[in-house]
Amino acid sequence: MGARAGVNYAGFSARSALASEDRRIELRQEFELRTAEQVAEALGNMKGALMKVGQMASYLDQGLPEPVREALAELQSNAPPMSFDLVREVIRAELGADPDEIFASFDPMPLAAASIGQVHRAVTTIGHQVVVKVQYPGVDVAIQADLDNTDLLFGALGMLFPGLDPAPIVAELRARILEELDYRNEARNQTLFAAYYEGHPTISVPRVHPELSTGRVLTTAFADGVGWAELLTWSDAERNLAAETIYRYAFTGIYRLGVFNGDPHPGNYLFRPGGHVAFLDYGLCRRFTADEVTSFAELIQAMVIDGDVSRFRRIMDRLGFLTKADRFSDEEVGEYMRHFYELVLSDEPLEVTPEYASEIVRRYFDLSGPYAELIRSVNLPAYMVIVQRINLGLFALLAELGATANWRRICEEIWPFVGGAPSTPMGERIAEWQRITGHTVR
Repeated sequence: MGARAGVNYAGFSARSALASEDRRIELRQEFELRTAEQVAEALGNMKGALMKVGQMASYLDQGLPEPVREALAELQSNAPPMSFDLVREVIRAELGADPDEIFASFDPMPLAAASIGQVHRAVTTIGHQVVVKVQYPGVDVAIQADLDNTDLLFGALGMLFPGLDPAPIVAELRARILEELDYRNEARNQTLFAAYYEGHPTISVPRVHPELSTGRVLTTAFADGVGWAELLTWSDAERNLAAETIYRYAFTGIYRLGVFNGDPHPGNYLFRPGGHVAFLDYGLCRRFTADEVTSFAELIQAMVIDGDVSRFRRIMDRLGFLTKADRFSDEEVGEYMRHFYELVLSDEPLEVTPEYASEIVRRYFDLSGPYAELIRSVNLPAYMVIVQRINLGLFALLAELGATANWRRICEEIWPFVGGAPSTPMGERIAEWQRITGHTVR
């Protein structure tokens, strides 16, 4: 891939040497598009962990040229699919017969193809509309090979971030990713979410068909809705409603259900008007203990509710967030961390901007900026690693929507240590749903 990109660049340089400014811009755009398409094709055919990197880059880095973002966005659900012969082979091995024997109908053309498996539409023998996710043969071996190289990767990161203890992070990521390869684990996660959100006003989770599911085949109810690209063309009001649902889903999972769905990329969402969102993928989930959820709550109580930076710092020190902690004052730690809580510090409507999302990324990785020494000292507890997908993914999506809301009041409805009154029409409908279903704080 590097050689092909080099050839592209050599051609671009030669053609643009004597070109006009307008022509150079046109040639650069052609170069970016050609290279991005090649990168997307290579990652898409490789599947596994490296394809996940491409998916995340498509919505995370606001600095990517637009042709690159557009090409990588295809990896969210439209990667190169495997042949139907391989699909038939996997289903026969897992369910004991060919697809046309097990289902009343089975579409050989995939609805979506992603990093670990691809999805086909089907109808059961009793007439239920379903989707069938089939794991790529050999992807488990490929991902295991990727994971075997993580020690080298994190060893290199350890030189850049001296405060980082790679062992618990490697163990956490390995555990979560290996869980994702077992569709039985995903079925358990999805069943848990589907039961919790049954009848919810705006959140839907397709139910699992366990009799048609195994470790490498997962069959779930079909969900209606449009994809991310079409949502971006909807009105401001509709985009804000969709954003509110996504935001509530992420934080309700943590504080009410004790589980975080750790793969918030837009290929996993389907949208309908009125803020209705179907959430589709449950392979990468993190279940929290009561003590772990309490630690999140303590940090929020100190920073957001009480504005007590000194206590916030003491909690961080107790949880092991910083090495060489005595090198930094409470004010320095508070100034660095405050940005992560900025949306909920004020009781007022705020827009999630691309600048806000990009600043979050810089506060993790920019070793040339004003927080370089503090960044090098940060050492996240292992159970918080997957949750950072909120900071490194969810806020990037909300920024792309230009989402505006009073995020503080929405969170006060969700945080069990506040229990605020409904602050939006959606919140009122959710409160009624909670009253009817008897949902209680975890």
